[in-house]
Amino acid sequence: MFRISICINSLHYFPPLSKSKYTILKIRRLELTGDNVVSTSESKTRNPYVELLRPEIADMDLALPAASALLAAYLATGGFPPLIPFIIAVIGGYAAITSSYVYNDCCDMDIDKINLPNRPLVSNRLTRDQALKYALFLFVIAGAAALILNPESFVVLLIAVGTISIYSAIAKRATFLSFVPVGIAYGLVPIGIWLAFDSAGVLNIPGLFGVIPSYGDILPLPAIFLGLMMCFTDWGFTLSGVARDVEGDRARGAPTFPVTFGVPATSKFVTLMWVVGVIASIAIGLTAELGPIYFAGALLAGGWMLTQSFDFIKNPLPERGGKLFLQGSRYRGIMFGSLILDVILLVLVPAYSGILW
Repeated sequence: MFRISICINSLHYFPPLSKSKYTILKIRRLELTGDNVVSTSESKTRNPYVELLRPEIADMDLALPAASALLAAYLATGGFPPLIPFIIAVIGGYAAITSSYVYNDCCDMDIDKINLPNRPLVSNRLTRDQALKYALFLFVIAGAAALILNPESFVVLLIAVGTISIYSAIAKRATFLSFVPVGIAYGLVPIGIWLAFDSAGVLNIPGLFGVIPSYGDILPLPAIFLGLMMCFTDWGFTLSGVARDVEGDRARGAPTFPVTFGVPATSKFVTLMWVVGVIASIAIGLTAELGPIYFAGALLAGGWMLTQSFDFIKNPLPERGGKLFLQGSRYRGIMFGSLILDVILLVLVPAYSGILW
């Protein structure tokens, strides 16, 4: 590993560096040493196209659309969703989420060169043009899935993609509130999936499987709480990762929340977001009248997540933020997994619903 060192002795005089020259030297030191790197993945031997999809958090990204589809179908019809539409919804939701990861990497190459130098683009395993085409390909898959299922879902997809693109292309370099559009975009993901099985009844335009019927409210309370849960927890999730990247963001002049207010203040805000998110997860179960397995998973995983968040307050370091980022994925994966199992039992075992209700 190369390092920059400056030797000063009595025979040489070095004039003080200006702030701009100091920043340039600091950036070069970070690029050459990788002193601040906290990677979310140790293995860099995967196919670069796979790595762009963030496979280390794939459990969360796949469980979210699956849980949303199952819950929507159960509350609307009392049964499972049709198999083919369910598979299309999960693939489409996963493609929508991962397309944003790829596009974000295209926008953050200069920052990732400092923070995460082993990522495919900055390690020259893929070009930016290749990654942009890949992001477009994933978006096309997501868009096709939405149009096949319900054009209302496609409208939600367009809003979500536009919102997350604002973060990647503009907001991160402009304001400490750049995390806001991220949470909004991810909060829209379960809403788009939900509409594929329980239409809002607004457009009434048929997809490949005809017009999706509306079973009552434009959007029932469990769907609203599911969207809110994703929004608030994603603010905590995103800012944990941004805290990990604070040195690179500061060196590149990105005024993120941790750069502006510091990692200690960020840790407190992150914890608050997780508290609200856990409360919203309980509201999902109460309004949907879910069973004990869901509540056990939501409460145990939520309690564990809050414990980790308070530990971040006690240890407000970039590397602890990076660890909490991955732990947030595990929490949501477990919670959605509990929801999936709970809905399966509610459908297959009628007596199960009577345990709590």
